[in-house]
Amino acid sequence: MKKLAIVTKGIAKENPALVSLLGLCPVLAVSANVSHALGMGIATVFVLVGSSTVISSIRNIIPVKVRIPCFIVVIAGFVTIIMMFMQAYAYSLYLALGIFLPLITVNCVIFSRAEVFARNNTIGDSILDAIGYGTGYMLALLAISTIREVVGKGSWLGVPLPLLKDFNIPLFSFAPGGFIALALILAIVNKVSKGTAIKKTETACAGCPSASRCGKGDAE
Repeated sequence: MKKLAIVTKGIAKENPALVSLLGLCPVLAVSANVSHALGMGIATVFVLVGSSTVISSIRNIIPVKVRIPCFIVVIAGFVTIIMMFMQAYAYSLYLALGIFLPLITVNCVIFSRAEVFARNNTIGDSILDAIGYGTGYMLALLAISTIREVVGKGSWLGVPLPLLKDFNIPLFSFAPGGFIALALILAIVNKVSKGTAIKKTETACAGCPSASRCGKGDAE
């Protein structure tokens, strides 16, 4: 049950995008189409699982003072791999994701799991944690992109939907639509959880590497 809890907490209880509100920039930027959101989600899961595995395996030999640069190098390595793969086999998706693909390197969802979990836990638990948080992030992307594409374009994964294709709201395909879709889903999550979902998690001040410097860590 402990292993299952590690996986599920990132999907529901501590969903990085819908509860912790992390990594929202790519969520809003690439969610106009389900296919683009799916591509970004898969790339994020790959980088998260790969970097968490490596960081957990070398955590005992990384000097504390240089751990952050080391984490960035590891994450950047996996981002480079997924970028090269997309350039070779999914070039149109690579172009569609644009700058947000290399920016996965500094995605706070990935870096927070490296800093808070992977550097303090075993390889097995780190992989499970990465799968859970990566899946949760991808599901959030798919939920928002589904609303935006169905309502904004009357299609899903590029397939036209009867009736909706002739009665859509183009606003959802543009930037304001991303904020509206995110707000709707956050409202639903907050309503279902009765206001308890949006709360501090381990990625708040207590889990921040700079908490001791700003003095908030002790207050937590």
